[in-house]
This record gives sequence, C-alpha cells and structure tokens, in this order.
Amino acid sequence: MTEKIGNITLDYEFYPGEDLYSDGDVEEEMLEIAGNHTEDEFPKIIEERGSWPIFYHLSPLRENIIEWVPLDKSMKVLEVGSGCGAITGALAKKAGSVTCIELSKRRSMINAYRHRDCDNVTIKVGNFQDIEKNLDNDYDFIFLIGVFEYAQGYIGTDRPYERFMEILRRHLKGNGQEGRLIIAIENKFGLKYWAGCREDHQGLYFSGLEDYPQDTGVRTFTRDGLKKICEVNNCNEYSFYYPYPDYKFMTSIYSDEYLPHVGELCTNIRNFDRSRMLLFDEKNVFDTIIREGLFPLYSNSYFLVVGKELPVKYSKYSNDRAAEYAICTDIRKPGSDAEVSVFAGNNRKEANFIVEKRNTTMQAKKHVQEMKTAYEKLTKRYQGGKLHINHCTLSPQGTPVFEFVKGRSLEEMFDELLDKQDFAGFEVLFKEYVDRISYNAGVEITNYDLIFANILVDGEDWTAIDYEWTFEKVIPAKEVAYRALYCYQLGAAKRQKIVKQMVDNVLQLQEETIKQVVEQEKEIQKKIAGERMSVGMIRNLIGNPIYNPLGVEMGEAESAEPNLVQIYTDNGTGFSEENSFMLADKRRALQKEEGAGKENVSFVLHFGVDIKAVRIDPDHEPCMVTIEKAVWNGKPLPLQSVRRKNCFSTNGISIKNGVLVFEKEDPNFTFSLEHISKKEDNMLEISMNVVKLPKSVLGRLVN
Repeated sequence: MTEKIGNITLDYEFYPGEDLYSDGDVEEEMLEIAGNHTEDEFPKIIEERGSWPIFYHLSPLRENIIEWVPLDKSMKVLEVGSGCGAITGALAKKAGSVTCIELSKRRSMINAYRHRDCDNVTIKVGNFQDIEKNLDNDYDFIFLIGVFEYAQGYIGTDRPYERFMEILRRHLKGNGQEGRLIIAIENKFGLKYWAGCREDHQGLYFSGLEDYPQDTGVRTFTRDGLKKICEVNNCNEYSFYYPYPDYKFMTSIYSDEYLPHVGELCTNIRNFDRSRMLLFDEKNVFDTIIREGLFPLYSNSYFLVVGKELPVKYSKYSNDRAAEYAICTDIRKPGSDAEVSVFAGNNRKEANFIVEKRNTTMQAKKHVQEMKTAYEKLTKRYQGGKLHINHCTLSPQGTPVFEFVKGRSLEEMFDELLDKQDFAGFEVLFKEYVDRISYNAGVEITNYDLIFANILVDGEDWTAIDYEWTFEKVIPAKEVAYRALYCYQLGAAKRQKIVKQMVDNVLQLQEETIKQVVEQEKEIQKKIAGERMSVGMIRNLIGNPIYNPLGVEMGEAESAEPNLVQIYTDNGTGFSEENSFMLADKRRALQKEEGAGKENVSFVLHFGVDIKAVRIDPDHEPCMVTIEKAVWNGKPLPLQSVRRKNCFSTNGISIKNGVLVFEKEDPNFTFSLEHISKKEDNMLEISMNVVKLPKSVLGRLVN
C-alpha cells in the first residue's frame, strides 16, 4: 500500500488503480526528467525542450507563489492537489512536515523523484473525498494552489465551493480558528481576459467574463465571489493578496495594505499555453485602474488567506537571474520591538513597515550583504546634498533591512507631466533630478540604479530607495541620468518622445557617449541574466502567437529594442545591399505594420510581379526567431524546404517548425518565389518574435 522513492513515501491506500486525468505523453517525459536529473538541471532542460507543460510543471519560478509565506520547522502543512510538485519542494524546505494529496499516480511519482532527498514529505495518492476522512485535524497551513476552481469535481454537492472550504477548515488547528487556508486562483475579472487572453481552463475567449456559458465543471471567481464563500463559512478573518502578473509565474505580490503604484505593472505578455489577442496596452489600463482605486477588482489572480493575516504585505522576486544575483524584496510588519525601533535614530518615518532584501540562493548571499557597504559609502558621498540614501541596517540573519519610505516615485511624477503634455515642467523636474544626483560627482562611488522608479519624493525630501547596483568608481552623473531615461522609455511607448528633448536640452551628450551607455546597459543585463533565459524568452521559445488586430502600440518593456530587421529583394539579379532596406526606415510607408520591436515584429510588404525571392535578416546578432505568420497573397508560405521546390531556406537551425536558432552574426531566412504564383501587386505578411540570447544558451538549443 506504500512505496518509497528516495526519502519520499507514497501512500496508495485510496488509489483507484488508474489515473483519471493526464497531460498525455509529456508526463512520461517529465517522469524521465525527474528520475534522471536534479532540480538544478531543470532550467537548462526547460530551455532545451521549449514545452509549455514542462515549463509549467518543472520551473523553479513556480515556487515564488508560496516562498514568501512565513513557515518554519515547527509547522505541519497539507498540500491539496500537489500535481508534479511545483511547490512541494519549497514547502518541504520551510515546514516541518508536508502531506500531499494527488489523484494521479504518475504525477505523484514525478513529485517524489524530483524531491526524493526530502525526508518530511508523504504523498497520499487518490481521490480527496476518500482520503479526507483519514486526515489529521491540526495543520498549520493548508495550500490549494490552482485547485479550488476544481471543487465541483472534488465535492459532489450543489454548493461545492462553500462545502470544499468548510471541509478543509475542519483540518486546521483549532477547528479552523488557528491555522490558515491558502487559496491561489485566477480572477474571473482579471484584466488579461479583457485584453484578449483566453480563459485558462476552457481555452475560450471571454468565457469567464461571460460567467461560463459552457459549464465544464471549472469555475473561477471575482474578489467579491470569494468573499461571499468565506462569509457563508463564517470565516471571521481573511485577507486578499494580488499576485502579478498572475499566481503561476508570480514576480510580485501586493496586498490591500500595499497596492501597486502607477507605472509598476508593465510585464503583461504571458500567454505561455496558447495564443492570445492584444486588444489594448494592459500597462496603460492598469495605470488607469490604479488611479481609480480599482486594482483589487481587476488583478489577474488572487491569493486568499483564510485565517489570521500574514506579516508580509508585499514581495518582489528578482530570481529570474543568474544564481549569484537572485533576490527577493519583502515589505512586512516589524517582527519585534527591536525592529520597530531600528530606525528610531533617524526620526524620519514611522516604522509601520520595514523593507528586507533576501537572497533566494546561497550564491546571492554576498550580493545581498554588500548593500550595507553601499549604503555607508553612498551616505558619505551625499552628506550635505539633497538626495537621501534610504537607511539600511543588518538583521541578526545578516540580511539588509531598510527604512520604509513613503512618497511618490519620480517615475509617476514624470508620467503625470507627460500625460498633461507639460514638457516644460518635465524638463524642470529632470534638471532637478540631474542636479541632486550630481552632488560630489568626483567621489569614487556611484549608484548606477538611480532610475526614476527608485527615487521617492515627499515634499522636499528625495530618497533613493534602491542601490543594489552600486560601483566603486566615478560614473558621470549625466550618464547615470541617460541610463534612467533609457530605462524609463522602455516602460511605455508614450515616453519615448520626451527622451530626445531631455538629451538635447539638458544632458547634451554626444552620440558616442549615448551608444556607450546603451552598450554598457546591455552588458550589465547580460551579467545579471547569466546563462538563464528570461521568462519572456521562454514564452517566445514556446511560440504561441499574439494577434494584434487593432495595431496596439506596446511599450518597449515588452517589445524591447527598436528592430534591426533588414529586407533583401531579388528581382533577377540576386541579393545585394543596394536592393535592401531596414524595416525601421519603411515604417511610415507600411501602414499595416503593427509596431516593430525585438520581441514582436509584424509587417506587410508589397512587391511587383518580377520578384524572385525575399530574404529577411531578423537581427544582426545571434538570436532565436519564432515565425508566427508568413503569408503570400493570403496563403501560408512553407517554413521548411519542400521536395523539388526549395521555397524556404535559412542559415540557422530549425529546432521545430517556425522556430529558428541562429548562432551566426548574420542570421537570415529566405522565401524563394520562383514556383509560387504572383500577380501585379503581391503582398507578403510576416509576424515573428526575435530574441537575442547568450551564445551559451544558443549552444544548448542546437546541440
């Protein structure tokens, strides 16, 4: 009735003898991965396979959703619907004992193999209703991560969600009065669904917004819907948290006591599992929602805590990085009188909250501890000036703890001036920024991270709240200021028009200096990323397209750098530089082009009847390209060679249909049109994602 895989115990007492649901053959693939590889190898494998199920089930980033929850080794935890173990390992590291319930034997085996070194995990395989009667009644936490919406399948009553919560709470300490029930679930009214993402479970457009006209037994809820379920169960204490972009691959989590600020929510293209439409720029709409005080209604996901509130009110994960820079930033209530008084000598703000930065890998411990040294040196530099460096001390564990500073970000203030088209006011404020950061410019210590989002303004007080990237050398203040402008324009398309004015009127930098700053920024980002693919890169690798029917112009935070796409045409004399053009130079002529950018390039070109071939150079550096659409006069073009008719060729490597990897610095692919019908006016439509990747990552994809 039991089986041991490593230190993990699988209990089959209530297993029905067959798995009643499955993702198919990919689960066998994941079982092989879990059985023959360590979790440290999973990120590399995810990049090599380019598969949504493998990314979803095996990515360590899934753990973010519960990593911030304050568990300790005295605690007993129940995980319902543990699946392939996406969060089981994180629970095992933090809690004393973990009991999992999972209907699928194969998924339970994947979980067991990947966590076989954990000696505090038991996996009960079978139906929840059968197992529930034998569960203990003293759990400190019960977790349902992406499970509550399936209650109709777990509980056979006419009010399955209310009943599911009632049953679960009986297994918490003190009959539900002492422990906590945690539910992570999509918001039926999440903004991404209005913007054109399909409903996660049914795969249909707008089905949640329409209240599930096609009932498939799965249902998500609005905030008010979840609140009503709590009230039916006489839950006296509950609190809502708001994972962003959603709970699956969370990078930040907010609460009612710490909601997002205008300008923060700019990472919204996360259609990993299927195609989506793009009906509006979600960042701009989120900004409007935040100003109107409606964010809790439109958050893409909820993290509901039924029971006593948690001390953490906000967490931001920067662990989609090289291991030596993987950190988390928490805003939490002070845990002791000592923490309340830690900033008492400063006499600037009340210590209702404190900010703590933690390393999420052992390799990042040194990076985190260096922030205290940076604080001391920056404070000395700016002493007597008009830029305050946020106070920092070390906790007993050696992690840096910062003062919680109130105020508006400089980014928000700049956006407000931009919306009013007050360009003169923008320039005045930018000059003040340059003046304040220039104090003691000759001192060999520079906070290179003085971007506008990292400066809070409260009256005359300007505070630099982040100095993670501090260098012990002199970097001219104008270069720091240009980097801030460069990062600012990446966040929204509307910001780009102000940058040239600030460079010409205030910074007066030479073109060579600007190029140097941009190249330096790229090098820093490469260093931070290491050999890891970002989540955005993995999305492109998986390859599900974005349809932009309205030609929505996205900010460069999501479309990245202006494109370097070059088009070559052959009218019978072969390809040549003379018969080529840069796509960016043709933008005004191409009325149907949909905003070219590094990650999302769509365009339409017209050719005469004498056209023989078209060559497309998607970039000038090694990269990965996902061709989402290639249409000639309304008919799809082949994306691979066809027998006797070499219609498609490339100097890259095709890792799957439409996905090309280029290790060379002259990437290109060609459509030969010799055997394709033509007319007087021919139209070529192309939509593709183009992502630069480190050579080490490209090598793993093609080997």
